[in-house]
Amino acid sequence: MNAQASALISMTDAAAEHIRHLVGDSPEPVLGLRVAVSTKGCSGLSYTFEFADEKRPYEEEIEKDGARVFIDPMATMFLVGAQMDYEESKLRSGFIFKNPNEKSRCGCGESFSV
Repeated sequence: MNAQASALISMTDAAAEHIRHLVGDSPEPVLGLRVAVSTKGCSGLSYTFEFADEKRPYEEEIEKDGARVFIDPMATMFLVGAQMDYEESKLRSGFIFKNPNEKSRCGCGESFSV
């Protein structure tokens, strides 16, 4: 992990543990999880995730305790200073971001604006 990537986002222990679990259970060999931001949802932007079988050009790589996250270059400006976490409750589970760049979030929590 380089110094620039370490300043980009941080990852909680819970997020790292869940990524290791997902990668270990993947039917195909993968290196980690790719995070991107797409245009969708009622607030305009949404975080997206997919398995990463390779590091693409210009992607930043974040690693914690063997969990690897590749950040799509187009998402970098939206994620600077964010913390990636994983939460599980009786009603829902998933990755969440505590992102200082967000100006608003929709009521359901699925999309945000900057």
